Amino acid sequence: MDAATWDFFERNGYVVLPDALSAEDTARFRELYDRDRNEFGYLWRMYSHHQTINCDALVSTPELDEAIRHSKVLPAIEALMGGPVCFSEICIRHMARHDGTLRRGWHRDRPHLPTHPLRMDYIQLMVYLTDVDETTHCFSISPESIDDPVLSTEKQLERGGVVDIHGPAGTCALFNIATLHTATVRNTTAERKTIQVYYGHRDGKYLSNDSIIPPAFWRNHADPEVRAFYGNLNPKTHLYMAAMHG
Repeated sequence: MDAATWDFFERNGYVVLPDALSAEDTARFRELYDRDRNEFGYLWRMYSHHQTINCDALVSTPELDEAIRHSKVLPAIEALMGGPVCFSEICIRHMARHDGTLRRGWHRDRPHLPTHPLRMDYIQLMVYLTDVDETTHCFSISPESIDDPVLSTEKQLERGGVVDIHGPAGTCALFNIATLHTATVRNTTAERKTIQVYYGHRDGKYLSNDSIIPPAFWRNHADPEVRAFYGNLNPKTHLYMAAMHG
């Protein structure tokens, strides 16, 4: 983690890593995404406005661990979080062509963590698997410094404005999920495909009940570090494990 990247995140609550994934990585992850959507459509569901998602993609496509623990991305996440992190959630998401008006649903996923240097309890990795520009759906954020007071949605947008994150397939963005953000839905003929992964502090609380964590990672993996990374189990995982062994 270089000083410029840290500095930018500190002043804005997000950072773009344009060259984190190689062309080969991007093609590999898009192939896994497309295979999941084609073979496991019954796991995909409607979410919010104009999105379908699969949050159990680690079950249906365990190879996505390659994206979750990517060797160029995970060190940046650990540097920003200030130590070892744990897996919290993965959702692979699809936004179809849209014949309608622009739409945004601004929100913060969780509150800020005031005891953290970046006020960050959880961080999200956003991976674009398709080209994203001003003519397509995109991820948008309202930049916020660690020194800024936390404001209501309307006041934050007045102060921070809106940044639309554009970039070719393979673009990665990291952001504090407490920062105001949204998916921007546009009138477009282009699809948007993303991998979205959430990470938490290893000694913190689980984030959600959205993603089941397979025992192949948290219990049976040969590497104790991998077991620790995936070891912050949510109640949903405990419930399914109990049901399978009942």
